[in-house]
Amino acid sequence: MNKILKIALFTYSTKPRGGVIHTLELGEALQANGHKVCIYALDKDGIGFHRPLNCSSKLIPTKPTTDRKLFLQRKQDYFNGEAKNNGLDPVDEIIKQRIQEFIDYLTQESEKYDIYHSQDCVSSNALKILRDRGMIPCFIRTVHHIDEFNSPYLQECHDRSILEPDLCLCVSKYWQEQLYQQYQVDAPVIINGVDAKKFSSKVNGKEAKLKQQLGINGNPIYLTIGGIEPRKNSLKLLQAFIEVLKTHPQAQLIIAGGETLFDYEPYRLKFFDLAKQNKINIGESLILPGVMRDEDISVLYRCADVFVFPSVKEGWGLVLLEAIASKLPIITSNIPPFTEFLTDKSALLVDPNSSKAIVSAMLSILNKNVAQKLICNNSNIPLQYSWQKSAQMHLKIYSKLLQNSKLLQNKQLSI
Repeated sequence: MNKILKIALFTYSTKPRGGVIHTLELGEALQANGHKVCIYALDKDGIGFHRPLNCSSKLIPTKPTTDRKLFLQRKQDYFNGEAKNNGLDPVDEIIKQRIQEFIDYLTQESEKYDIYHSQDCVSSNALKILRDRGMIPCFIRTVHHIDEFNSPYLQECHDRSILEPDLCLCVSKYWQEQLYQQYQVDAPVIINGVDAKKFSSKVNGKEAKLKQQLGINGNPIYLTIGGIEPRKNSLKLLQAFIEVLKTHPQAQLIIAGGETLFDYEPYRLKFFDLAKQNKINIGESLILPGVMRDEDISVLYRCADVFVFPSVKEGWGLVLLEAIASKLPIITSNIPPFTEFLTDKSALLVDPNSSKAIVSAMLSILNKNVAQKLICNNSNIPLQYSWQKSAQMHLKIYSKLLQNSKLLQNKQLSI
C-alpha cells in the first residue's frame, strides 16, 4: 500500500490488559510503516498509558463512577431487588456511561480518518452510533474473544459490537470458528505479536532490585499475569499452589496485573478467604503486585522459574508469548487458542478444571530436564509472531476495505 493512511484505533482503557497491549503495539507498528496513527482510549484516572508511545494518542476523560463501597452496596441492592433508577445493574450503568463518554468526545472531534478500528465492545458500540449518524463512513472491530453475560443490557452491547461493524477481525482460528457458529460473521484472522527485544532472558541488572521491592525470595517462583478473576482461573491456581506448598514450603506465587472494567468482588473474596483459611500470607508465599510499570514487566518474567497460566478463556494469550520469549517453561490450559501454537512438547498442557492436574504440572516442571526440554521446543515460537507482521496483515485488510467502500460509493453515485 503506497498511500499514507490516517488510522484511528480505539481501546477502552489505558491499563495494560491484553487488548490494550495489542492496540498499542499494533498502533506503533503501523506508525513505523509510515502511516499516521492515533490511539483513542478512556482514561479513568488521568494517568494515561503505562508507557510512552511512538504514535499519537488522545485520552478521553471519564467521569468518576460511584466509590467502591457505595458501588458494592448498590450492586447488593440490585441483586436484592431494591435497585432504583432504570433497573440497570451498576456495572451496566458504568458501561453505558463509558460508551456515552466515547460518543461525546468523538462528536466534538474534528480529525477525520481513513480507518476507524475498535478493539473492544465499548468503543465499538460508540462507533456504531457515530456511523449511523453519518459522522464516520464505516468501522472495524477486532474481537479478541466472545463473552457471555447474565445482564441483558451487557449481552445486547456485546452482540451489537460483533454484528454491527462493517468488518470483524479476530486473533485465532478458534474464535474465527466461534464467530461464524454463533453470529454467522466471517472474520479474517490476524496475529498477535511479541517484542523479542523487550522480552528475553538477558538480565539487565534490575532483577535484584525488583526482587527486593516485591519480596521475591523463595524457591521455586511461579508467575502468572492477569489478576484475580474467574476467566484467569485464579481459585483453581491457588488451590494447586496450596498443595505445592506442602512439599515446597519456600515456593512463592506471583499474580501480577488485574485492572478490568468489570467487578469480580465476590470471586476475589472467595480467593482471599481460601488464602486465609490455608494461612497463605499476602506478601510472603503469595505476592500481588497489581498493575506494574511497563519497564518492570519484562524484568518480572526474569525473576520467575515457571509461568503458570491455567486460564479458561483467552483471545490468544499474549502473556504466554512474552513468557516464552523470556525463556520460561510454560504450564497452561489444554484448550484453544493455546493449542493453536503450543503442543505437549512445548508446554505442560493441563485440564484447567482440575486443580490436581495443575498441581501435578507445577511439580513436574521443577525437574530441570523437563523444563529445559520445554524451553528448547518453544524457542522458535516468538519468531513466528511479530507486530510488524501483524501490521502488514492489517494493512492488506484496510486496503481491501477502502477499495470496497470506494466501489460502493461509486455505485451509489451512478444510481
